[in-house]
Amino acid sequence: MTREDRHHVLVKPLRIWAALMALLTLTIVYAFVPGLPFKTETGLAIALAKALLIALLFMQLKGASGIVRIAALAGLVWASFLYVLTFADLLTR
Repeated sequence: MTREDRHHVLVKPLRIWAALMALLTLTIVYAFVPGLPFKTETGLAIALAKALLIALLFMQLKGASGIVRIAALAGLVWASFLYVLTFADLLTR
């Protein structure tokens, strides 16, 4: 195994994992410290950052072909439709 292969197989996923653990720690700290403003918005921003890390790097969408990216985007659009319709139903009750 060459040095570049080892970096791609071992080091890169460990860096991503470390970034995800740092974001998880930030989420926990921000959730339990009282009196901090914009808790919901900050939590959603951190969740978006985690989702982007997973989608782009672990799911390898960064180097994927166009059709794979379109399929991932379509799944995201349909999931957002489900969330919007669920919240619309909840708010109108």
